[in-house]
Amino acid sequence: MNIFFSYILLGLSLSAPMGPINAAQLDKGIRFGFWHAWLVGVGGMFADGIFMLLIYFGVAQFIDTPLLRAFLWSFGFFVLCYTGIESIVKSKSPSVERQETRGETLGKSFRTGFLMAISNPLSILFWLGIYGSILAQTTDQYGPYQLLLYSLGIFLGITIWDITMAGLATGTRRLVSSGVQRVISILSGVVLIGFGLYFGVQAFRLMFGV
Repeated sequence: MNIFFSYILLGLSLSAPMGPINAAQLDKGIRFGFWHAWLVGVGGMFADGIFMLLIYFGVAQFIDTPLLRAFLWSFGFFVLCYTGIESIVKSKSPSVERQETRGETLGKSFRTGFLMAISNPLSILFWLGIYGSILAQTTDQYGPYQLLLYSLGIFLGITIWDITMAGLATGTRRLVSSGVQRVISILSGVVLIGFGLYFGVQAFRLMFGV
């Protein structure tokens, strides 16, 4: 059981560093509330689950090729820059309440998180390094049941972090003024664009050998 809790802590530590998903959760939570923020995280977690399955079945090594990485970097550049610009543009609305009436769906929030995570080559390399090593160690010492249990522990840790981030974003939304909310939304957008530009540079280097 102690080992299971250590994998929950691993899931928490993997999710905690500030990245595109956390920035998007903060933005969605401030503008649209808890469920939108949480579903961004769920979308990212769904993509993480796909990566883990690909690694488990030995497919991920074929994804980590220059052509596919260039495509993913380019797609990630588009998704992050689009989401960041959208965050900045919509932050200029007079009030959060007015934004809630514009038809922002829960499905869109889920798709945002999923596309951000699935188009990130760093996620592939990250899970290859982290989950690949866990897989190698666990299969040597334990059976399939333990591997499934520890994988669920990682996902539980990620889920706890997603709920925490969504709660923090929603709490921020309730406690601060609309002006401060606007500033946070703009900063979140800038962070997303910054990650997007980094992805674009990596795509350019891969495609042109710079």
